Amino acid sequence: MTSFGLRVASLRTVLGGRVEVACIYRESRGDWTFPKGKLDPGETFEQAAIREVLEETGMKCEVIRFIGSTNYIHRKGKSKIVAYYLMAAEEVEFIPNDEVDELVWLELDDVREHLTWDRDKELFDLLLELPEVKAQAS
Repeated sequence: MTSFGLRVASLRTVLGGRVEVACIYRESRGDWTFPKGKLDPGETFEQAAIREVLEETGMKCEVIRFIGSTNYIHRKGKSKIVAYYLMAAEEVEFIPNDEVDELVWLELDDVREHLTWDRDKELFDLLLELPEVKAQAS
């Protein structure tokens, strides 16, 4: 059986035109990552991305674009397909919850070294190549 998931890179542009990316810390897993989740029955990848970011961070986001996808065998031996999205985030005050303990906004130069997982670093590398990010970052 194949499971479906998603990872989301949420951006904001701050004073001076700097681009920042949201990273979350999950104490239960001891990792720094991007908001991510699974599809609910009948949900599209885009709908799931918007819902998961809202549930994990409290941020209302707008999908800017699909970044790409990957598939791999999960540690439990199941096939997994993951979709990546770039989203514009609304400014909100983060409140820790059952899934996420901390949210930080990082400048582009600081994101990669902050992330725990190689798959998240691969997503971030894809993100840096997008024209939307290059235009805001320059």
